[in-house]
Amino acid sequence: MNTKNKTELFLRDLGNGLILRRASVEDAEALADINGRMHSDEGPDKPDRHIAAWVRDLVSRPHPTLRAADFTVVEEIATGRIVSTLCSIPQTWKYDGVEFGVGRPELVCTLPEFRRRGLVRAQMEEVHKWGAERGDLAQIITGIPNYYRQFGYDMALDLAGRRYGYEAHVPKLKEGEAEPFVIRPAREEDADFILRMYEEAQERYAVSCKRTLEIIKYEISGQSSESISHFDVLIIEDGSARVVGYLQHPTILWVEGLYAVMFEIVKGVSWLDVSPSVARYLWARGGEYAVRDSMPRFSWGFSLGEHHPAYDALEDRLPSQRKPYAFYIHVPDLPAFLLRVKSALEKRLAESIAAGYTGELKINFYTSGVRMAFEQGRIIIVEAYKPMPEINSDASFPDLTFLHLLFGHRSLDELRHTFADCYWENNTARVLLNALFPKRLSAVLALC
Repeated sequence: MNTKNKTELFLRDLGNGLILRRASVEDAEALADINGRMHSDEGPDKPDRHIAAWVRDLVSRPHPTLRAADFTVVEEIATGRIVSTLCSIPQTWKYDGVEFGVGRPELVCTLPEFRRRGLVRAQMEEVHKWGAERGDLAQIITGIPNYYRQFGYDMALDLAGRRYGYEAHVPKLKEGEAEPFVIRPAREEDADFILRMYEEAQERYAVSCKRTLEIIKYEISGQSSESISHFDVLIIEDGSARVVGYLQHPTILWVEGLYAVMFEIVKGVSWLDVSPSVARYLWARGGEYAVRDSMPRFSWGFSLGEHHPAYDALEDRLPSQRKPYAFYIHVPDLPAFLLRVKSALEKRLAESIAAGYTGELKINFYTSGVRMAFEQGRIIIVEAYKPMPEINSDASFPDLTFLHLLFGHRSLDELRHTFADCYWENNTARVLLNALFPKRLSAVLALC
């Protein structure tokens, strides 16, 4: 990279011969190399080509929301090599239909000899600053257990979760029976249908990731087939070539099986009719991948969260289950987030036994707090306050446990059962919290 570009991308000197800067397209191969090695399950001597392809796509191909400069790079001045990096993928999510900006940190890695120097912390601080500048109200990341709590995150939203079966559970066609539904690759002209189906499906969920036509087209034809984040997008047609649904699945096996990450059908078509065809397709396609990659293949199924109509339609065919993991969530300004989604909260309140409530709700986080004021069911104030012994709070939540309630991940009673210092002081507070923040289903397929 030339000196001029480095100067323009420079962020700050980290000392000890290291600088922090933004990435450029010229860093594509170096970023693919370090991520492919550091994220390989088989160790750095056997780089993961699928992760490398994902990074190469993000840095050097047109992406709906991300540019190369959304990567941070820690560079060793003496050698010019990249020793640590991460990125933040800008996206929009919805909270009961209310949109809010999200930064999604991803691809966090550091060479072993440079760890425990605070390099990831410096980069997280930088991308949090970028999020504030964009007006993002949350950062959301997937990652290893516990690690990101040190940066103000907690695991407070369902991630994945799957139901699956084996060869014996694949529904069989009757002798001489033709496959009633055909599954074909999606084309860009299918994007409008896919987007409409996706938006209808997301109405089932409290939290979802917004997609646009540009994003759908990117998922159809904008990524390398080798990228770990690339999912084949497929259209389901009936015997008369009428489009009745769509499907997405990875282009590699996961844990020795092929799993659909999206599966939706149009209203009025039976899940009982379509799902067996999809099951047979997943089993057959998974077998093709197994031969191609010289890998074992034992299972097929759906990675569609905790609950999904396909699970009910094929319940006796999906005997095995893996409960959801979790997204890490960081909400830097909780009052601002609550104000952003207040229309959703007011709607929940209006549909509860506390409809038309006038009063306040003081929520204590022990070192900070939030005060909400209501007038005839409308939220008129949301502000931070400092809990003091002489100021009575209505409810208390230690650390970041309130995020689980806010995002519908756990109910108030579940939190109370787990954390003895999570409790409500009065029945009105209990009713309000249950009305405003009920436990809700979410199954987010984040933008990659």
